[in-house]
Amino acid sequence: MVPFVFEWEWEIGRLIFMGLLYMVLGAISLGMLYAFVKTWLDLKDKK
Repeated sequence: MVPFVFEWEWEIGRLIFMGLLYMVLGAISLGMLYAFVKTWLDLKDKK
């Protein structure tokens, strides 16, 4: 369930769930960004 769904109600359980979901998605995104930047820098230094 996402906040833009019509039946969304602000309850503590949903706030905790969405907060944890966004924290996990943010951590995965940061990890992938780090890997891409590290790979790009390594490829750039090898030339």
